[in-house]
Amino acid sequence: MFAPRTTPWPLVALFTAGYLAPYLLPTVVGRLDAGLPLSATQAGAVGSALLLSSAAAGFVLASRVERIGARALARVGLLLAVLGYGGAALTGSVPAVVFGAMVGGFGSGTATTVAATRIAAQRDPHRASALGLLAVSALAGTVYLTVPHLGAGHGQPLAAIALTALAVWPLTGRLPGPTAVPHTRRQREPLPHLRSGLLLAAAMPCWSLAQNALWGVSGRIGLTQAHLTEATVGVVFAAALGTGLLGVLGAGALGARFGRALPIGAGTAVIAGCIAVSASATGLASFAAGEIAWNTFYPVVLSYLIGLAASLDPRGRWAVLVGSASSLGTAAGPLTGSVLSAQAGFPVMGAVLAVGLLVVAVPMTAVALHTGGRPLLPGAVRRRGGTPAAVVAAATGTPTGAVPRVGAPEQPVVEIPVDAPAVPARAAYDTAGPRRAGAAPGAGAK
Repeated sequence: MFAPRTTPWPLVALFTAGYLAPYLLPTVVGRLDAGLPLSATQAGAVGSALLLSSAAAGFVLASRVERIGARALARVGLLLAVLGYGGAALTGSVPAVVFGAMVGGFGSGTATTVAATRIAAQRDPHRASALGLLAVSALAGTVYLTVPHLGAGHGQPLAAIALTALAVWPLTGRLPGPTAVPHTRRQREPLPHLRSGLLLAAAMPCWSLAQNALWGVSGRIGLTQAHLTEATVGVVFAAALGTGLLGVLGAGALGARFGRALPIGAGTAVIAGCIAVSASATGLASFAAGEIAWNTFYPVVLSYLIGLAASLDPRGRWAVLVGSASSLGTAAGPLTGSVLSAQAGFPVMGAVLAVGLLVVAVPMTAVALHTGGRPLLPGAVRRRGGTPAAVVAAATGTPTGAVPRVGAPEQPVVEIPVDAPAVPARAAYDTAGPRRAGAAPGAGAK
């Protein structure tokens, strides 16, 4: 029988700590604008610097998690997040806030890198990533409901990120230590599915930029264009993240039942429409409808994209590289949204972002289609028709010892030379009789 699936709670918690800063970006940028002598564009630039630092951590550490060890690297990332965000929350100096945000961003990126690498090694990376998105959505929704009641200032959302990193620290003891990776192995294992991975890595920054360009200015859309109070905007964001939880639960329940191409392609098209509606909102109804619908589909598509990247390499390298490339778009999002909205207004910004999403949906869907009909992981033996035999056997209850686990390294094929001369079966029968013939080389197997 198969061992029951265990929930990787330390990885889910680490994923939550790493992703919380991007989820709280609207309130972070909005409060930097209101609480410090910064313009809207400058506040967006601080948010972009935070996320750019997070992306840099992914690029630097993508191939070093095994050698350094997930436990040590996760602790370093969480420590940087506590010190960076905590320090930025306690000071009113603009240079200190910027420096603390960048240090905290590097810590968030480190935590996300470790979580993505370890999640890719799970038997079901889509399930683990969906649980992570579920946790971070719930926590971010709670923060959006709480922060408006804690007074003005930029420190509250930054302090929430720092306290989350501090709370996750004890769970890092269950993560593995360093793994000795021979130099020859690193040389002999190039990135699999190179073209698909590169195409996905090139498309993800554009996809993330469009999402976070709107997300970074959503608070200002609600306050200035829809004429809502901060508390009302916070309630809308909390409700939107709450429906996002339902979307993640639905994605986790559906799994790969409809493949990845349909959720990624059609979901991105729906998100494009939601962005256009939200950016054109002039009242509570349109603002809430756009934000809630958008936040419902965004984590669904993101969970499938994370699962697609993780499936390209069981060692998690594509998951980290694609995630870091996505963080580049995430980093440029707030500044892009601020510049576009300042130059052309929120509705035009929304239309531009929606068109860009429709364009970038094409290559991402192509990658999902291209990799969906063949085994994505080493060790998955292909049957006629394209279904990995290991998956088929698992579905029919075959004992685990008879089928290699999906993602297991392939066993080398070794040729065994046979030096003994072949003996014709008829000659052996004639000379030794039927009883002696069973002792001939190769005989005896039933």
